[in-house]
Amino acid sequence: MNAHFGNPRHAPRDYARTPVNIYWEMTQACPLACRHCRASAVPEPHPDELTFEEGVEFLRQIPGFGDPMPQLILTGGDPLERKDLYELIDEAHKLGIGVSITPAASEALTRDVLVRLKEHNVEGLGLSLDGSTPERHDSIRGIPGTFERTLRALKWAQELGMPLQVNTLVAEETASDIPAVYELLKGYGVTRWSLFFLISVGRGKVLQPLAPAEGEKLMAWIHQTSLAAPFIVATTEAPSYRRVALELMRAGGMTGEQIKRSGAYRGFGIRDGHGIMFVSHTGDICPAGFLPLVVGNVRRDQVADVYRSAPVFQSLHDAGQFEGRCGFCEYSALCGGSRARAYEATGNPLASDPFCTYEPAPRSH
Repeated sequence: MNAHFGNPRHAPRDYARTPVNIYWEMTQACPLACRHCRASAVPEPHPDELTFEEGVEFLRQIPGFGDPMPQLILTGGDPLERKDLYELIDEAHKLGIGVSITPAASEALTRDVLVRLKEHNVEGLGLSLDGSTPERHDSIRGIPGTFERTLRALKWAQELGMPLQVNTLVAEETASDIPAVYELLKGYGVTRWSLFFLISVGRGKVLQPLAPAEGEKLMAWIHQTSLAAPFIVATTEAPSYRRVALELMRAGGMTGEQIKRSGAYRGFGIRDGHGIMFVSHTGDICPAGFLPLVVGNVRRDQVADVYRSAPVFQSLHDAGQFEGRCGFCEYSALCGGSRARAYEATGNPLASDPFCTYEPAPRSH
């Protein structure tokens, strides 16, 4: 699962010039069979996936963004399936690129692997926990034993002092269990908990997204929980959570200055294709993993040029080009709606996010 990583090193930046995170789907190969897999991962690597040499050439493009540099998130499939994983991590570090990784909770994910990742200066580890019990989690992941392997990996990461993000799927099948997942995670050294609101792409089409009204209720719970949580609580593919949080903070009597000081603005304005970009296992460049609109390929294009100049990216950088309710909403700059969900629902990445229940006042002419 791709999910937004917080980058502790990143300085203020213009998201239209430089993304916070570049996600590299290193391979489609993965031993799991997750029911919501965006990549529709398979046991064997794709014959056309980027070679080691092509991977290095792609990495050499990233410094073209200048300072501050984007963070590189290695994802898949399962990046542990790449035999050249550690060499590629080392190549990234030689170029000054910070690296985080989201491995699958397969039998390959051992304590020794985490030790090796730390020795290679991986800055963050992302793991998925989609249920509070083996039955709930493993039914989503498709392979028995992934729940126990995930908890073991969480414990090892805590022991090793690795910054840890846990991603949890929000769908009709998982929503009632979210509070129990939170209680479970409080026992581990989690840095950030990101709740990923389902986008029906890849194998995700077999699951049911939460109804918008239920999603709004859950967002209110997320905000309330975040106030006392021992880790950062965030959402992925639910930017309307930013509006919900702002409304609740204002209702609680907080001033604009207090809201900014609270850290609530962290991540505001970031959305698919704006602060985020994605490179597939075959080198295709997309605005995000859940917005599979191919805009270029690293084998022939430079990622900085595509991110800054390709018409699709330019339109995603400009909330003034959004259509429908998102086009005249007063929260468009901070939220902007899920461009991936708009694309999945309508085929138009600039359309309104159908998950948002907010009805902005129409602009007067």
